[in-house]
Amino acid sequence: MKNIAWYTGLLLLSFTAACGQPQPKLTGKAGQKPGERQYADSSEPRTNATIETGADQTQLYLPYLKGRKIGMVVNPTSVISKNKVTVVDSLLKRGISIKKIYGPEHGFRGNASDGATINNDVDTRTGIPVVSLYGNKFKPSVADLKGIDLMIFDIQDVGARFYTYISTLHYVMEACAENNIELMILDRPNPNGFYVDGPVLDTAFRSFVGMHPIPVVHGMTIAEYAQMINGEGWLKKRVKCKLKIIKVSNYSHNMAYTLPVNPSPNLNSAQSILLYPGLCFFEGTTLSLGRGTQFPFQVVGHPALKGKYEFSFTPVSIPGMSDNPPQKNTECFGIDFRKYDTNLLRKSKQLNLEWLLSFYQNFPDKSKFFNAYFTKLAGTDQLRKQIEAGLKEDEIRRSWEPALSKFKQTREKYLLYK
Repeated sequence: MKNIAWYTGLLLLSFTAACGQPQPKLTGKAGQKPGERQYADSSEPRTNATIETGADQTQLYLPYLKGRKIGMVVNPTSVISKNKVTVVDSLLKRGISIKKIYGPEHGFRGNASDGATINNDVDTRTGIPVVSLYGNKFKPSVADLKGIDLMIFDIQDVGARFYTYISTLHYVMEACAENNIELMILDRPNPNGFYVDGPVLDTAFRSFVGMHPIPVVHGMTIAEYAQMINGEGWLKKRVKCKLKIIKVSNYSHNMAYTLPVNPSPNLNSAQSILLYPGLCFFEGTTLSLGRGTQFPFQVVGHPALKGKYEFSFTPVSIPGMSDNPPQKNTECFGIDFRKYDTNLLRKSKQLNLEWLLSFYQNFPDKSKFFNAYFTKLAGTDQLRKQIEAGLKEDEIRRSWEPALSKFKQTREKYLLYK
C-alpha cells in the first residue's frame, strides 16, 4: 500500500469528492434567537503530546502476533504514530500474517457514503479478502472466521451510543466468543470521554444505533466498553469474549484529544465530533444537519424556517459523503454551529438540548418535525413525547434519573483510565 498517498487522499476526501459537483450554497449569519447559547471563536483542542494509542505501542503486541493467523477489524482511523502509517501496512511489513480484514460502516477504506450497503471484496492494495460487516450482515459468520486464531479490533470511536462502530464491536465480540477466538483491542482515546449524559436506552427500542442500556454519551473508550459488554452479560447467551487489551498510554478521560484521521466521512473536523452527540438527534427529524455540505454536523436548518433564521445553506449530492442528503438541492435556513464554543460542553458536561427544543418550537408544522428514526436515536419513546408536550430542559433531564446515575456507578467498574 502507498500509505502517504492513501492518507493524503483520505484527508482531502471531502474536497476531491466534491470536484465537479454542485457546491453547497452558504449565506447569512448565525441567526441567533432568544434563549440560544452564546457563540464564540473556539480553537480545536490539541492532542496531548504524551498520549500513545494502543496501536502506537507496537512493542507491547508485536511479539504476541508472531506465528498467528490474524483477522483485523479496521478502517482508515487504524493508524500508527504521527506518520499515520496504517496498522495493516505496519504489520504486513513486519511479517505478520493477516488473513482477513473486516470492514464496518463506511468500509475498510472509509469511502462509502452514510448508510451505504457494502459488499465483500478483495483489497486491491494488499490482496487481502475484506469481509463486510455493514452489508447483508453485521456479525462475522463461522465461515468468515475460518482460519483466524486472533482477531484485532482497532477503530476510532467518538463516544456516542448511536455511532455504529460500537455495535460492530458487540457483534465481533459475540462471534469471537462463539468460535473460541481471542480479541485484541488496540485502544484509542474517546474525544467525548469527558462526560456522561443523556437518556439511558430502553432495550425495547434496541437497534444497530443503540444496542445496550447506556446513555447517549457513555464516556468510555472502546476497550472499556468491551469490558462492560462482557461484564454485564450483554452477549447472546451471556457468553464471554476473551479480551487482550493494549491500553492508551498517558491518557485520562478529561484530556482534550484531536483525532489524527477523520473517524468517518461526515465527521470531518474536531468541531463536528464534539457537536455530534447533541446534533445527531436531528437525524430523527425532517431538518438537515449539513449532510451534502462540506460541514456536516455543524449546521442545522430547513426550508420551512425561512424568516426565522438568516443563515442558510443548500445540501447537494457529494459522493463518498452523502449521495442523497435530506433537503437535497433546497435552501435550508437555520443555525451555523461552526463557531460554537465547544468549551461550553466541556464545562457543563451535558448534552445541549436547547438546540432541539428551540428548533421544534420554531418549526411551523410540528406534526412533520419528527420521523420514526428519532426514537431509535433517543433510545426511548419518552423524549419525543416530552418535547411535544412542551416540557422544559430541566424537566426532561430529571426524567433520566435514576437510570443515568446508576449507569455512572456501573461504568466505574470497567474504567481503565480516570
